[in-house]
Amino acid sequence: MNRRYPERPYLGVGALIFRKNRVLLIRRGSPPALGKWSIPGGLVELGESLDKAIRREVLEEVGLEVKVVDLVAALDRVILDETGRIEYHYVLLDFLCEAPEGIPLAATDAEECAFVPLEELAGFEMTRGTEEIIRKAFEMAKSQRALVYDAMA
Repeated sequence: MNRRYPERPYLGVGALIFRKNRVLLIRRGSPPALGKWSIPGGLVELGESLDKAIRREVLEEVGLEVKVVDLVAALDRVILDETGRIEYHYVLLDFLCEAPEGIPLAATDAEECAFVPLEELAGFEMTRGTEEIIRKAFEMAKSQRALVYDAMA
């Protein structure tokens, strides 16, 4: 499947995983955003639920089993080439997840991964909007509120 110059948008999911005041980041090993830091995730496969897609992608990318808690953000990512053509188009759904145990190990398209203290995020070259989403998710994780996403529905 070639994601460049798509005929339609691709649906992707991302996992925001915290341990105390640290968030799990991966350094991307493939375009777009090759070499930049982001959250673990990937594309939803045909017939796959969002919950299953997130769990599969995190397991493949960093070897952790996660529980999906709630939806944090829905994002558009349209990337144009130098001529103005749409080179990539993603609709991304980022979810707060829990992974209380296990040591993440970079695999598949992640070059490396690490739990990064929130106060050190500015020192990482991240994909656009990632730091803001991380901070929003961290605040959500600390609050008690009604859930938006229900994997069982």
